[in-house]
Amino acid sequence: MIENDLLEETAHTLMTKAGIEIPDDYLNGIKAMAQAEEGDLSSFVLKAMLENWEAAKEDRRPMCADTGLPRYYVKIGNEAKIDGGFIALERALRQATARATTSVPLRPNRVHPLWRTDNNNNVGINAPEIDWSFEPDADWVDITTVHKGGLFGTDYRMLFPGDGIDGIKRFVLDTLISFGKRGLACQPAIVGIGVGGSKDTCMVLGKQAACLRTVGDRNPDPEIAKLELELQELGNSIGMGAMGFVGKSMVVDCHVEVGYTHTGGMPVSVHCFCLSSRRATARIHADGQVEYRTDPQWFTPYIRRDTVDWGTTAQAAAE
Repeated sequence: MIENDLLEETAHTLMTKAGIEIPDDYLNGIKAMAQAEEGDLSSFVLKAMLENWEAAKEDRRPMCADTGLPRYYVKIGNEAKIDGGFIALERALRQATARATTSVPLRPNRVHPLWRTDNNNNVGINAPEIDWSFEPDADWVDITTVHKGGLFGTDYRMLFPGDGIDGIKRFVLDTLISFGKRGLACQPAIVGIGVGGSKDTCMVLGKQAACLRTVGDRNPDPEIAKLELELQELGNSIGMGAMGFVGKSMVVDCHVEVGYTHTGGMPVSVHCFCLSSRRATARIHADGQVEYRTDPQWFTPYIRRDTVDWGTTAQAAAE
């Protein structure tokens, strides 16, 4: 039985880690970009970013004054047992968010959309967001916190099947150019692209692709993996670098996730996870042991299943 106090304390620790510590995969990606960047101002920005992250880690302060909108992705093993059930788990996550807003501190960004009132703790109606997923044959709970910017850096378009891969490339290119010119994303960014599903699913997939996959990770579908690399190269060839200055460091990596969609359409969404790629994950085992990591490992074979049933027989048939 996983206790409530452990859930809350773990979530609070994750909030702290995500706000202060840059994941190694993203850090190494930026270091590589800094070495390759030829634009003077872009090079300066990349080096300043690296220095800022080191200072934040040393001083134990948030790496960016705008700590975004904290949210959670929770993956629950099918055999996991939680004291108080899902309601207790959700309350623990909300309580951890409120505590972290004061203790880290996180900027209290959440306000009512109409009245602009706030609780000064990043908790409110439908906030923080919690996405749920499940995993067979497991008794642990994975909690990932992501501090995602909540203003810009996202776009959506309904394409037609006839637009094909070229249509996706054209939309992504137009979007990144627009983001760079108008200052709508803090690049270099991990760019997530959702293709397919209904409109809401398409948006969810794109955000998850940006926030829950590490730099260098490739989609298991070889053709999608090829498209990811092509889109990354395309994004870095438009003449814009860090924070929109002249350069070639706009996209540190590109991830694509897909969902089956209506036969008459091909929805596409684009999401930029900003230069403060704030994420942290913990696995809470049934015996109370907690393991922290920076790779959410969200997109398991079960998440990407393409069958009605799940198990050895279904996997073998799919292969």
